[in-house]
Amino acid sequence: MRDIRWRLVNALQLMYTVSWTAGWITAALFVSAITRHRSLGLGMARRIWAPGLLWGAGARLEVEGLDRMESHRPYLVVANHLSMMDVPVLFRALDRPLRFVAKRELGRLPFLGWYMRAMGMVLVERHVAAAARASVDETTAHLEAGETVVSFPEGTRGSAQQMRPFKTGGFEAAFIAKAAVLPVAIAGSASVLPPGGFAVRPGLIRVKVGEPIHPGSVAGRGALAQAAEEAVRALYEELTSH
Repeated sequence: MRDIRWRLVNALQLMYTVSWTAGWITAALFVSAITRHRSLGLGMARRIWAPGLLWGAGARLEVEGLDRMESHRPYLVVANHLSMMDVPVLFRALDRPLRFVAKRELGRLPFLGWYMRAMGMVLVERHVAAAARASVDETTAHLEAGETVVSFPEGTRGSAQQMRPFKTGGFEAAFIAKAAVLPVAIAGSASVLPPGGFAVRPGLIRVKVGEPIHPGSVAGRGALAQAAEEAVRALYEELTSH
């Protein structure tokens, strides 16, 4: 009986999530088209869409270390990736306009893909060298323009037990733009929305922001990726050790 109740609750949550997302994406695209400015569409994501999704999932959010972010400085944010919930979590937790690096396939989806393209998200064709180079150039341009870009350097979702090694390619943009890399750890999102299906459960999601890593402090993008990976691992262990 308990499983049946949860299936009914999750079905309602899924309908809410789809309608909430489609509705606010439509509104964001309309507002951005009228004003010819992306900031309003991105602001709607972090102030309305993301909080609404967290509320619908019954997720509580705790954030530590925001004082380590300078308000007007661009960052290449790198985070571990546990769940599809990580995107609204970071939109809400960091509370600034964010451009995400994502798989190009997502850009082909109705509504979500339209929003991603309109808002200047960086869409990566991972197995095509020329396209990968273009994504680095696009990320660099965002950073040089003073914008913050979010990357999940594991390349795909990891697990609560084992974080995947960070891929190094995206870190080149931080070197070119001379932008600091900001390590961020997320814990608990996979308990709220596990990979595979839509078995949502209420829970606490915790986010911890680490000390920025400046490209000039390391030798090369490989060393920068390693330093960022070690920082995210340490932050994650801090979140999950108590």
